Amino acid sequence: MCTTCGCGESAEVTILRPRKTDALSGSLTLGHHHEAEHHHHNEKVLHVEQDILQQNNLLAERNRGYFEAKNILAINLVSSPGSGKTSLLEATLKNRQKEKHYYVIEGDQQTMNDANRIDATGVPVVQVNTGQGCHLDSNMINKAVKELNPDKNSILFIENVGNLVCPAMFDLGENTRVVIISVTEGDDKPIKYPDMFHSAQYCIINKIDLLPYVDFEVEKTKEYALRVNHHLKFIELSARTGEGMDRWLALLEKLKKQITVL
Repeated sequence: MCTTCGCGESAEVTILRPRKTDALSGSLTLGHHHEAEHHHHNEKVLHVEQDILQQNNLLAERNRGYFEAKNILAINLVSSPGSGKTSLLEATLKNRQKEKHYYVIEGDQQTMNDANRIDATGVPVVQVNTGQGCHLDSNMINKAVKELNPDKNSILFIENVGNLVCPAMFDLGENTRVVIISVTEGDDKPIKYPDMFHSAQYCIINKIDLLPYVDFEVEKTKEYALRVNHHLKFIELSARTGEGMDRWLALLEKLKKQITVL
């Protein structure tokens, strides 16, 4: 087992493009490349973790350089399962400006379900199936981006595996990290999983249309989140009803202009 995140050492990663038929071809299988030995001794555990993260960070910088060279806004969407990441992406892409180019990398342990949903919007997408892995890493993104070959001046959404722990540690080379929490979750998530909220720049509070029916305090959630990251900015929205989506779309426009200026 990987001492950093618990992923199986022999976990396979498959990158697939959705097809209009059930036949899927051209899959690419990757390993986690955890080259160091996995031992239970504390000293060796530390070395393994350092080695894994160092390799990941080196390739993340290469990804970042690629995005900067092509003026691509890369956004890493992270959350626990069921927060509404894919629904938010669908709503975003359906409201996209037609003259701009969008691309999506979908991360899940299995199935093509989310990639097929994105494919229905007409946006190019690849699915990364991580097998036993609980997060995307920079090597997976590097391979997926080569498969997508995004245009210059485009926006790339990376929907990470649903997990509030391991993805926090792995830089993918993204420009921006957005953590999503839904009102159907506990409002204490930010202090229970502080690393994820500390590593993000923005927090979306989704499914606000359900607030009258659940025991969730928005202001308490914000207070908890600001304890671990006082720079965090919030957007409250409902991907289902569209309430608040204008603020999210305005943020995307602002972020795109910022990297264009740089």
